[in-house]
Amino acid sequence: MTSNDDNTSLARYKAILKRYWGYDDFRGIQQDIITSIGEGRDTLGLMPTGGGKSITFQVPALAKEGVCIVITPLIALMNDQVVHLRNNGIPAAAINSDLPQSEIVRILDNTVFGAVKLLYVSPERLSTDFFRTKLRHMKVSFICVDEAHCISQWGYDFRPSYLEIASIRQDLPDVPILALTATATPEVIDDIQNNLQFHEKNVFRMSFERRNLAYIVRNVPDKMEQLIHILSNMKGSAIVYVNSRRRTKECAEQLQKAGISATFYHAGLDNDVKLSRQEEWQKDHVRVIVSTNAFGMGIDKPDVRLVAHIDCPSSIEAYFQEAGRAGRDGKKAYAVLIVNNADTAKLQKKIIDTFPPKEYIRKVYDSLAYFYQIAVGAGYNTSHEFPIDRFCHVYKMFPTQVDAALKILDRAGYIEYSEDKDNQARVMFILERDELYRLRGNTPNEDAVIVTLLRMYSGLFNDYAFIDEEFIAQNSGLQRFTVHECLKSLSQKHIISFIPQKRTPYIRYRQRREDSQFLLFPPEVYEELRLRFAARIAAMVKYITTTNQCHSQQLLRYFGETDTLPCGHCDVCLSVKKEHREDINKVKTEITKLMGDGNKHLVHELYKLPYPTEILETALRELVDEQEITSYLQTSSPL
Repeated sequence: MTSNDDNTSLARYKAILKRYWGYDDFRGIQQDIITSIGEGRDTLGLMPTGGGKSITFQVPALAKEGVCIVITPLIALMNDQVVHLRNNGIPAAAINSDLPQSEIVRILDNTVFGAVKLLYVSPERLSTDFFRTKLRHMKVSFICVDEAHCISQWGYDFRPSYLEIASIRQDLPDVPILALTATATPEVIDDIQNNLQFHEKNVFRMSFERRNLAYIVRNVPDKMEQLIHILSNMKGSAIVYVNSRRRTKECAEQLQKAGISATFYHAGLDNDVKLSRQEEWQKDHVRVIVSTNAFGMGIDKPDVRLVAHIDCPSSIEAYFQEAGRAGRDGKKAYAVLIVNNADTAKLQKKIIDTFPPKEYIRKVYDSLAYFYQIAVGAGYNTSHEFPIDRFCHVYKMFPTQVDAALKILDRAGYIEYSEDKDNQARVMFILERDELYRLRGNTPNEDAVIVTLLRMYSGLFNDYAFIDEEFIAQNSGLQRFTVHECLKSLSQKHIISFIPQKRTPYIRYRQRREDSQFLLFPPEVYEELRLRFAARIAAMVKYITTTNQCHSQQLLRYFGETDTLPCGHCDVCLSVKKEHREDINKVKTEITKLMGDGNKHLVHELYKLPYPTEILETALRELVDEQEITSYLQTSSPL
């Protein structure tokens, strides 16, 4: 039975859903997750890309008293969701490295005073003393952890910063946690709950099956020729994934030469360029966007008809998530993985590149010390910019393996390695304040920037201050591009010293420099992770080389869904249908006869028929799709 309180809560959730999103009812497992976190239970929700994850925390956040803390690594997603929520009249805010300290203080103070219902933060923010102090004064309804698989070091996208999340439970012991992910194996599901210190195991799963998405693997000698052929013979928006920044540009240019509208995207582009290209693609001004895996997270474009990979991802998890960006509108779409005979060897090489020999790691550690001239016993807590290309040129090393070695040294606790630290723009006034007031000849825009700098930032006459060009633009009424040009002009006039924003890796020594022969790499830092990585590579190799099993079934079984039927429209299924049409029809007739007695039958009865499993399952899938069989449950369940 359902209690009156439960009915009241559900009615309130549905009223919020209708008011702010316009939907009459929840779909899939949204209601189960919302009810669970609403009751104060630690909850893990597994929902595929496009399954409506945001509803599961935004609705209860509005229903409960206090603020919901949403932890996500995706700054673009934070900002996008905050804009949408505010446009709907919902008080939301985000704090991340792009904001000046004064703005972060203002947002956190507003949250303490109860003016914010959803506060988005990056996991790195959690470890700062300032944030933790403010957090203790907030009334927190619950904590939502998006991309929760990042907390598992056994997962494909482990981020050490996520381990900080569990520590805030010490400050908020009675506050429940909602963890959400679109990709997790059974092992990772357990690891998420353990690392987030769930009070009890509590998982809601939505099938990862995408009935409208056809998974195709094409083994061809010329990948670009095949990609152009596919794009020329189908309509609609497309994403093409490649493994390097250089390849994004090359591929886009080849598509353009073939008469296909295309642009490229990667993390190394300026933010304004990235936003511009993303917007061009989302508005269908450009049909194809060629990208590294930097593109796609939080991108809400439901009508993508094709996601193609011309380089193999390193894991089923990564492939499944990227492929899942196709067909989110529920209409027919394709996920095509284009391979050749060299891809298996390339995937195997990634194991060595990602986990180089320990002697090589020691060599990188020593070379790092020579590069910065740090003696044994020195260097503790010193930070250094790390120009990886120059380092590799000096010591005749390859960037891929150097990057991997530094990550292992980071996990082992010897250094902190940030691959892409965001160094904010900085400004300091060169002129004295009195000289500034006597200035003549500046443009109105330049004067507006000067006034905004003086109003929004302090100490500019004594030292450099970090600035946010977007924040200045908002407060001066100018466009961000105009602000940037004014800052450059004022610098050329020697009124200010302006250091533009740049992104660069950096190294910080967590310990005094050791003699490299004494470096220790525990199994959990090296051997165990290498075995897990090798297993993910093996699963990817199996996927691209298996030609006799439905691709959808292969993917779903990897994620623990073992009781699924063939999809009926991947290349393997279409081949089976074509080759065994006569037998499939015979099996369909026999199944129909078996069901004709009006009784329920267990699925395993079908396997007594003298036909191969793939033919039996294909026949069953067709009968289900044709609605000749009214329901299909799990393998142990009756039809």
